[in-house]
Amino acid sequence: MNKAGEIGRAISLLPLKVGMNMIQLHNISGTSFYLNCDLIYRMEVNYDTIITLTNMQKLIVQETPDEVVQKVIEYRRQIHTHWREDKE
Repeated sequence: MNKAGEIGRAISLLPLKVGMNMIQLHNISGTSFYLNCDLIYRMEVNYDTIITLTNMQKLIVQETPDEVVQKVIEYRRQIHTHWREDKE
């Protein structure tokens, strides 16, 4: 791989290093925050979506459970795609 390809590859991996295991969500007031998706224990829906973390802390978010699951899937897919590219 030439230098330009190496630089482009490093830039494409940057969001993974910055975001680590995190997905972007929004609290009830609309403020965005990043949540380590490895800490999600469970989700439930009453009127709002409530995420329980592994330490039993609860977060109320604007996203539906389906949206949260989709964000986690997209994040995991991105990690595994980069992992496969590194192996080739």
